[in-house]
Order: sequence, then structure tokens, then C-alpha cells
Amino acid sequence: MRRIHIKSNNFSQNGGFCSKKEQNLRFLEQNSRILKKGSNMDASAFDLYIKILRKELPIGESFDLLERKLIIGGRRASMFFVDGLTDGEKTQRILAYLLAVPAASLDGVTSGQRFIETALPFLDATVIEPKVRQGGGEKQAGGSDEAKAAASHESLQNHAAAGGDAPAPQAGQDGPPPLTREQAADCCNQMLPKLYAGLVPLLVEGLDRIIVMDCRDYPSRSVEEPDKERTLRGAKDGFTENFMENVALIRRRIRDNNLIFKAYNVGSVSKADVAVVYLKNKADMALINKLDKCLKAMAPAGGRQEPQDGEASRQAKLKKARRGGREILSVADQSLLERLLAALGAANRLNPFPKVRYTQRPDIIAAHLAEGKAAIIVDNSPTVMLLPVSVFEFFQDVDDYYFPKLTGNYFRLIRIINFFVILFLTPVYFLLVEYKDFTPEVLQFFVPDEDFAIPIFWQFILLEIAVDGLKLASLNTPSSLGMSLSVIGALILGEFSIDSGWFISQTILCMAVVALAAFTQPSIELSYAMKFGRILMLIGAEVFGIFGVIGAFAVYVAVMAATNTISGKSYLYPLIPFNGAALKRLLFRTKS
Repeated sequence: MRRIHIKSNNFSQNGGFCSKKEQNLRFLEQNSRILKKGSNMDASAFDLYIKILRKELPIGESFDLLERKLIIGGRRASMFFVDGLTDGEKTQRILAYLLAVPAASLDGVTSGQRFIETALPFLDATVIEPKVRQGGGEKQAGGSDEAKAAASHESLQNHAAAGGDAPAPQAGQDGPPPLTREQAADCCNQMLPKLYAGLVPLLVEGLDRIIVMDCRDYPSRSVEEPDKERTLRGAKDGFTENFMENVALIRRRIRDNNLIFKAYNVGSVSKADVAVVYLKNKADMALINKLDKCLKAMAPAGGRQEPQDGEASRQAKLKKARRGGREILSVADQSLLERLLAALGAANRLNPFPKVRYTQRPDIIAAHLAEGKAAIIVDNSPTVMLLPVSVFEFFQDVDDYYFPKLTGNYFRLIRIINFFVILFLTPVYFLLVEYKDFTPEVLQFFVPDEDFAIPIFWQFILLEIAVDGLKLASLNTPSSLGMSLSVIGALILGEFSIDSGWFISQTILCMAVVALAAFTQPSIELSYAMKFGRILMLIGAEVFGIFGVIGAFAVYVAVMAATNTISGKSYLYPLIPFNGAALKRLLFRTKS
């Protein structure tokens, strides 16, 4: 490869030293005459990228952020990576090949895409394209050759006048023009979230674009069956905190061209990876478009596709983004859901009914995608959100379809009966005790004859709190002490509490049945929505008797009927509005 030696004169015509600005302008004039058409030595993009990245990245300050300088085919190059998120073995093989690239093979290579095609034997490598035009618009660089040449010359003049290190311009019109500062900054802004996600950016002197290689290797646990959603039969795999593994688990089950994974980057600090999954021939595309619009609005301020229209406008947009809660996804999927509901106008802090269904099972997601649902995957979360959902869809579980129809319908019937047990058992028992004269003879044995120190109402309220306290305690108890907690809980809520006169055996039995019935529901969120309805009916029974129970239940149903799914449909669909075929499919296991 023919090398071109570039010389610059640091002296002015009167014999004195030139200022930095004069040196850079003279450097441009001299080197524009020296460089010949077809030269590879266009270092303008490389120098701009390196200058921006070394200024933005805390290299040397944060020990896990590193830069590896290389010589590839006689050209300067740099790789940036995050130690701990990069596959060392894969990166080492790429380095070994790149260091062996002969200089002659890069003659005339000025395009990042061309470099990937000829000198980078890696399957998952892409280039980052600027999203702003040289004039400051949103679209990618384009236009006539004359416009490109004029913009390139203006870019170099501005770069030199600003006092920066003057890059060598590209002569001729065969290669791409040097980038403006705005375009280089835009490419770097797009690259930074990828770098912190574990991808490896590669910058090579003479190339117009940043090359990004997917060499990620996240620390993660193995794929295993989720504890909350175990099955008697069927697949034993489950989602993990690894974003790409979750994508692969769904793709493995649906091998169809219509399966779409649409990726987003959300949050101005967390910059979390999010994907909307759907079958484009079955999904509600109006809902998909709404989700697309909302997730794009949550993009990081630096990565949003908006015109660069001045510092004041940029600061205003940043403040607006912060007011909208885009700074960080603190609890991953739940934080994202709250922002989505707010953006779609479906947020209601006093409404306990879940708008999405959470699951850690890829087979459940695959089955619902085939029915026209959409799913949202969030990086660092082992649960995937399924939407839209109505209340009847929470009665379905994966075991219903891994067994014959008769057995599957039996499981679903138990689940539906337990729904009413969870809601009504304690309020109805309270009415039986309070209105002994109206209690049927067959149930008289269950009504206590002896006196009790604490009223039945307060016994149930205390037991509600105690059961939830035990659940929270079990979550924070080491597994080695789990048996001890069970023994202590049984003693406190069993023999000791009865002997001390705090509770009677009937109230403890009722709460035990309610607690066990709650575990038959696949959704924890819906279980707590039923719990709040049960407590509301208990309060109504205490204040107004049987009419209080009826009134509280009417309020509960009214809130449910007034609730809409994320897509805007009724939460009670297909009961309201009525759709017999759909209701039959949700209440009964009709087909696999």
C-alpha cells in the first residue's frame, strides 16, 4: 500500500509561529493538494470518533471500561469494551484475525460495511449510521455529490477553526465524505448504550462508520423451571434475566416468519433493552402501534430521533423527559408497565386489577402469541408481560393443556370455584356468626357456642395481616431456616393463639382455606385484587350487615366492569360485551 507523507508548516509568512487556528487551516489547504484520489488515509471520522469517545467515556476512572489500541492492515484502530460483559474467548479470536489482516487487502476500503464484508469474519457485526443530516435534520446523510463535497469541506473548516486536531480530508468523490461533529456525536450516542450492554465497538482509521460486534457474555443463571409456575407435565425451562436467551426461548417454539421481535432502548439512565413480541398476522396492530409510540417516547434523550435544534430546546426536552419518568427503570418490568399505563391513559392507582399477566414460562407466551396477544420482554427481568388480558384469562394455566380434556377442565373448574371461595368464605362466615338465628341447621356445628375475647371481624383482619406477614417472612428467610419458620408460624397461628383466647379455631380454619385457595391462582396480582375485595366485603358486613356485603360486592364488580384492558376493551370481555364462543373457550378447556 502506498503511503502518503503529509507535512505542515508551523511558521507564518513573517517568520513567526502560527496560532493553532491558523495551523489547522493551513494544514487543510496543504493536505488537500497532497492527498490523491482513492487514498485510504481519511482519518477524519476516526479522529472525530476517538476524540468524542475519550472525552465521554470514564476510561481510567472506571476500572471495568477499557480501550484496546490496534494496528489493522497498517491502520490505527481502537476497540472499547466493558470487562465482565464481553466473551473473552470470542473477542480473542477476532483480535487474532484482525491483527493478521494484510495492508494490501484494505486498499480502497473506506466503508465500514465493506470492511465487515472483506476483513471481519464475524457473524453478528453491524455499522452505526448517523440519524442526523449534515444540516442538522433527522434523516441520514444524503444528497448530491456537490452537496456532500461542500458539506465535507465546511465540516473540516469548522473542525480546524474550533482548534481541534485537524484530520486529513478525503479527496475525490469515490469514498464517503467526512462526518460533521453532529453526525459523529449522534453515532457515538447510539453506540454508548450498546457498549454498556456488552457489545464491542471497533473504530478503524479510514473507515466512515463505527463497527459494532456482538460479543456479549452476561453473567446469568442457567435455564430452569420457575418455582412459581411448576407443572406436573410439560417443558421444564423458564425465562432468565438474560434478554437474548428469553428471545431465543420464544423463537425456538414459534418458527414462523410472522413472529416479530421489535427492540427498543428505554430510560435515560438505565437504557434498558425492551422488546415487543407479536405475530403480525394475528396481533392487534392498533395496539402494537400504540406500544411502539409509547416506547419510542421513553427512549434516552440522546438516542431519540429528534432534530438537533439548539441547546435550549435540548434542555427543555430533557426536562420533559425527566418529568415523564424516563430517568431509570428501577424495578424493570413493573416500572415500564407503570409508564406504559400512564402514557396510554390507563393508569389508576386505586384499581387493584392487573392489566397484564406475568409469566416466566416460554410455552405460555408462545401459546398466547398464537392467539393474537403481544408480549413485552425487559432485560434483567425473568418475567415477561402478556397483554392485553381480561379477568377470565387468569383462570387458564399451562397444566390445563398438558393433560387430557377431562382432566384439564377439572383443573380449571377447581380454579374457578376457588376464585369464589377466596372472595366470599370469610364474609359469609362472619354473617353466619353474627346472624345465628338465620344460620341453616346443617351449618350450626361450624358456629362457635363459647364466647370469644376478640370480635370475629377483628380476628379476620388480624389473620389477614398475619398470613401476609408470614409470606413476607418466608421470602426473607434463608432456606436452612425455612422449616423453623413453618413450625413457629404453625404454633403462633395454631395452638398458642387459640389457647390464649386471641382466635377461635373456626376463623383460623377459614383463613387457612383462603390462603391455600389463593395458591391455586396463577396470578399473584389477581390474588391480591381478590383479597382487597374480600376485606371490603368484611368491612361492609361489620358496618351494614348483609346489605353491606351485597353493596361491597356490587362496588367490586362495578370497578371490574369499569376497568379497561390496555387495548381499550372491557376487562369483563367476553362476558361484557357478550361473545359466547370466546367465553366458552376461556371457561372450558376446548382444544390444545
